[in-house]
Amino acid sequence: MIKRIPILLMASMAFFVSCSDETTVFVDEQQENLILENDFLKLSGSVNFDNSGVLDIFEDEQITNKQFSTAKADEAGDYPISLVAQVNPPSLGGSTVLTASHVDVEGDYAYVSYNLAGEDYYGAIDIVNVADPHNPVVTSRLIYLNSDINSLEYSDGYLYAVGGLNKEASFTATSSAFVTKIKINAGGTMDIGAGILYGYQPGDNATDIEVDGKEVYVTSGKNGSVTIYDANDFDIKKEELFSDLRSLAFDNNKLALLDAGFGLRILDDNLNTKKEIPISSDFGSFTKRTVDFLDDKIVVAEGSNGVGLYSYDSGTRLQYIPISIDPNKEVTGDVVNNAVAFNKDMIFMANGGAGLSLSEDRGPSAATYGVIQISGSVNYVESKGDYAFAASGAEGLQIIKLNRLSQSLAATCATLTEYEGTSKLVINEGQDIAFRGAKRFNSIQVSGSLLMCGSWTVINDVDIKKESGLLEMNGNLLVGRNRKRKEIKIEEGATLRIEGNLTIYGDLDLKDGSTIEFIGSDSVVNIFGEVKIGDNVTIAGEFDDLQNKF
Repeated sequence: MIKRIPILLMASMAFFVSCSDETTVFVDEQQENLILENDFLKLSGSVNFDNSGVLDIFEDEQITNKQFSTAKADEAGDYPISLVAQVNPPSLGGSTVLTASHVDVEGDYAYVSYNLAGEDYYGAIDIVNVADPHNPVVTSRLIYLNSDINSLEYSDGYLYAVGGLNKEASFTATSSAFVTKIKINAGGTMDIGAGILYGYQPGDNATDIEVDGKEVYVTSGKNGSVTIYDANDFDIKKEELFSDLRSLAFDNNKLALLDAGFGLRILDDNLNTKKEIPISSDFGSFTKRTVDFLDDKIVVAEGSNGVGLYSYDSGTRLQYIPISIDPNKEVTGDVVNNAVAFNKDMIFMANGGAGLSLSEDRGPSAATYGVIQISGSVNYVESKGDYAFAASGAEGLQIIKLNRLSQSLAATCATLTEYEGTSKLVINEGQDIAFRGAKRFNSIQVSGSLLMCGSWTVINDVDIKKESGLLEMNGNLLVGRNRKRKEIKIEEGATLRIEGNLTIYGDLDLKDGSTIEFIGSDSVVNIFGEVKIGDNVTIAGEFDDLQNKF
């Protein structure tokens, strides 16, 4: 969300102005408008595991009924994803809660921006260390008492952010739309003592930013511009005016601009127009929308129309990807596509009040799959590696693990067939079954012998029956949610053998005479409930106990 100009008085501040009239460097006296927190203990309460665990997906076929039947509803689902944690947004005075607007992930850190709905201008920036996927840590938080932060990007030791402020109440701002540059120290902390660089351009609000080597490209909204700044001192190198720019994207010296008053404008890196593609969608007023390149296509967030895919060469619209709706989910905002992220064959759509949806990239076209069961109004999404990061308004940052089948594991288990069966997996006594894959299960009950190679999530309990029950898992197994805790129960004489990662949002119940065995030296156990150990229980092998529950 991007807001119109508010009424807010800025306190007076000391400053000095560089050679450019559009560049201001604030020194320490400006800190009365900034609240910086780098204390680990004070920030530790910002990470929330309450909703962590297995995420279900409300599949589109449950509404469209295309080839949908009771039997299909009982099948194990694709995409075994899970919620690692949430980062709660900053609050002011205990009652004013900021909303997550954007996220940029670079290396071991996620950089999150926040703004505030309504007419008052407040914002914030968080730095989150995500090097340990089981334990994200907020390392630094900067709160703005005079500005919204709409978008940001990390580059070469500095964080660049853009937003809006009330220039009428400022002694220094030459415009409401601004860009700022903050030094980032080793360990992921913001250093405002080194001085904060500011630049200004036409428009009511700066909306998006791209850092390209020694140059910084910034767009601004109503009666705004695309402006190229020198990354070193924010000296303006070139600027072109446009009616209402929401976003920009780079690809091989091509610059795509999303102009809400026109559509797509393709420029070269000197801001010369190369191509124009009119789009008739209603992009709304003061709202977040994004544009990006994908191979030979341009991807546009088009509000209520969903995602538009356009051919770069011809300018024709190739497809709309509509917004998936979960009728059981409470809508907490407008149902509009704000942003989209691609990760191999997965397409994540940030759909405002409709939440976060998943579609499938099928080469020449895309098909909707369903709605991921997370809360909040999703403003932005980014996906890298095995994770997706959703800026979910008042729900803050949500870190989602994709739990993909690893290629090395797929090679190891290449002789096994992929699982295609019921979501309620029952292995009867005398059965010896093995398979590979990546699926979502409702429950697992093993009285015989089961080998699972791959990545699996289970919404409810896993029960390994006494004496004859053997469950061997090579890969990843995740059970339950923090708000709906479940258990793995290993009954008397039964065995659970693990080579990989086991996460339980709930308990591990080791009955009398049961066995849990870890193969190799790299297995990881992450149990959020209790480990109940009966008499004569065998615990064998090496493993990393993340929660120290054994």
